[in-house]
Amino acid sequence: MSAVATEAPAHRRRTNWLPYLLSLPALIVCIGILVPFLTAVYYSTLRYRLNLPAMKGFIGFGNYAGFLSDAAFWNTVRVSLEYTALTVGVELLFGLSIALLLQKRTRINDAISILLLLPLMTAPAIAALMWKLMTNPNFGVLSYFVQSLGVKNFQWASDPESALFTVVLVDVWVYTPFIMILLLAGLRSLPKQPFEAAALDGVPRRFVFTRITLPMLMPYIVTAGLFRLLDSIQQFDIIYPMTQGGPGDTLLVFQVRAYLEFYQYTNVGKSAALLIILWAITYALSNVFIKQWLKLRERARGLA
Repeated sequence: MSAVATEAPAHRRRTNWLPYLLSLPALIVCIGILVPFLTAVYYSTLRYRLNLPAMKGFIGFGNYAGFLSDAAFWNTVRVSLEYTALTVGVELLFGLSIALLLQKRTRINDAISILLLLPLMTAPAIAALMWKLMTNPNFGVLSYFVQSLGVKNFQWASDPESALFTVVLVDVWVYTPFIMILLLAGLRSLPKQPFEAAALDGVPRRFVFTRITLPMLMPYIVTAGLFRLLDSIQQFDIIYPMTQGGPGDTLLVFQVRAYLEFYQYTNVGKSAALLIILWAITYALSNVFIKQWLKLRERARGLA
C-alpha cells in the first residue's frame, strides 16, 4: 500500500513536468528568433558606422525619419513590391495551370510532377549562377537561342530595361514547382460530390471551374501566395548573385540594400532600420493574407 502511495506522487510529478519538457524546443526557437530581432531593433536606433566607432550614439527614430526624404529608399520600396507582385502573380498563374493539367492521377502525371520539382531542389543561389552563365551575352546558351529568334544584343540582367525580367524569370523557374505541388495537393483533396453533381447536370467546364473549383481551391491559393510573398519580398539569394542590385539601383531590394549598407558602407544603424521596416511590411501583408484566408476557408466549407 505504501509503495503504491509513493509511486503515485512520483508519477504525478513526471506528468506535471512533461508539458514543459515538450514545449522546451519551441521556447529555444522563440529565444533564437527574439534575440536577433531585438538586437536589430536596438541597432536601428543608433548612429553607428563600423568605420567611425567613435561617432556611435543613440538617435531614436533618426534612421527611420531619414528614409522619408530619401529617394533611394522609396526606390527600394517600389522595386521590392514590384518584384514581389510579379513573381507571386506569375508563379500562381503558372502553378495553377500546371496543377490543373496534372490533376488526374496517372503514372505519367505523377512522373511529370516529380520531374517538375527538380528546380525546387536546386539552391536559389546556385540556380542564379547557372542562369547568369546561360544568359551571358557572349557565350550563354539562352543568348544564342534568343539571337537565333532574331533578337540581337539582348543584355538580360546587364540592361536596366531587362534586368527585372531576368531575375523574375529565374525566380519563376525555381519556385513555380512549389506553388504547383501545393495547388495540386489541394485539387486532389477537394470533395468529389459537387463535381459529380455538376457532371450529371451537364454543367459547362468553365462554369464548374469558376463557380466550384476556384472558390473551393482559394484557401490553398492564398496559402501558397502567402508563402511566396513572405519569401519574395525578402529576396536576396537570386538577385545578389546575378546583379548585386544593379545595374545601378534597378534591383536594389530591401535585403540587398541592407546587405550593402552593412558590408560595403559599414552603416550598421541604417542597415538594421531597413530590416525592421521590411519586417513591418511583411507583418502587415501577412496579416491581410491570413484574415482573407480565414474568410475563404469558411466560404469553401460552405460550398463543400
